[in-house]
Amino acid sequence: MSAPKLLLVEDDHALAELLEYRFESEGYDVRVTADGDEALVFASEDAPDLVILDWMIEGTSGIEVCRRLRRDKATAHVPIIMLTAREAEDDRVRGLETGADDYVTKPFSPRELLARVSAVLRRVRPALAGETIEAGDMKLDPVAHRVERRGRQLQIGPTEYRLLKFFMEHPRRVFSRSQLLDAVWGTGSEIEERTVDVHIRRLRKAITIEHGKDPIRTVRSAGYALEPV
Repeated sequence: MSAPKLLLVEDDHALAELLEYRFESEGYDVRVTADGDEALVFASEDAPDLVILDWMIEGTSGIEVCRRLRRDKATAHVPIIMLTAREAEDDRVRGLETGADDYVTKPFSPRELLARVSAVLRRVRPALAGETIEAGDMKLDPVAHRVERRGRQLQIGPTEYRLLKFFMEHPRRVFSRSQLLDAVWGTGSEIEERTVDVHIRRLRKAITIEHGKDPIRTVRSAGYALEPV
């Protein structure tokens, strides 16, 4: 298996050098920039497997880079871990709602960041290793195509399975109907966006169990997200 491609966007040069060394020592293929505009160029030239993105960087801000990566079909599903000195809850929520998959507050140890990156990649690329995906009280086996909630096997259709798998690989991320169409049905699909709503309703019905909270969250004017419970 090829080395995971990592795009590191950090304008603290000492920290960037340290992280580049640590990740390359762990077998990652690392590309580094301190500039938000250059980061967008790098990502468009060769989509990385994961982006580590500082909030406060040169050029285009980290939060805007995150937003643009999510708008681009080529990078819409690339996981993003944001680095920031901002500790306020509103800032963390803003970062996650913009599309970040995880959030690390400075100062942090390189070991912690390595663990976070590894965990995110295991979650978004589990089929490569045949690993079970877990999100809250649900488990999905990508090899056996088996889904369980609280130990109970669920009967779920093939489209709903793909939809749930995508949600479980990106928990808490809000996806628009068009993004879900591209991810689950394929880029260029002629299926209408309203079809997504139909399959969301079917998915909700399939994963609903007694005394179990609905984990699919509808975000008005934005789309849907999986909130693990």
